[in-house]
Amino acid sequence: MIRLQDIMTTDVETIRSTTPAEEAYERMRAQRIHHLVVLEDHRVVGVVSERDLGGARGASLRRNRLVSEVMSAAVVTAPADATLRQAANLMRGRGIGCLPVVDGPKLVGIITVTDLLNTVGRGLERPMSRGKRWALRTEPTRWRGPLQQSRGVR
Repeated sequence: MIRLQDIMTTDVETIRSTTPAEEAYERMRAQRIHHLVVLEDHRVVGVVSERDLGGARGASLRRNRLVSEVMSAAVVTAPADATLRQAANLMRGRGIGCLPVVDGPKLVGIITVTDLLNTVGRGLERPMSRGKRWALRTEPTRWRGPLQQSRGVR
């Protein structure tokens, strides 16, 4: 059974609620991410998404506003030992794109819809080490000649 601790991102990008909304959007663009976890005194108090910030056309929405004014304060979190199924059902049921993963009050990771889809796309295998994933990506593929390509399955 796959647990969130097996697939979560542990290097979570965080932000304070007093940060200007435009700065949060620029950080997301620079980091190529779609969510920032909002922390105050090392406690999760919200999540701000690219959608909350209006996306590429949301400059007027972000102007002169703070993260606290646009973030989702009713944040849903999950423990690191929650299962993949539990996280997927929680995210689907609440219509949310990410789950901050916590150990008690401490933020330890984040799971996004993309993480869930990547895991399912791999066939629900146990995650493998970064080195093994790299080896699989860099293995040379076997070239199939024209006769082998044209043969159909019988």
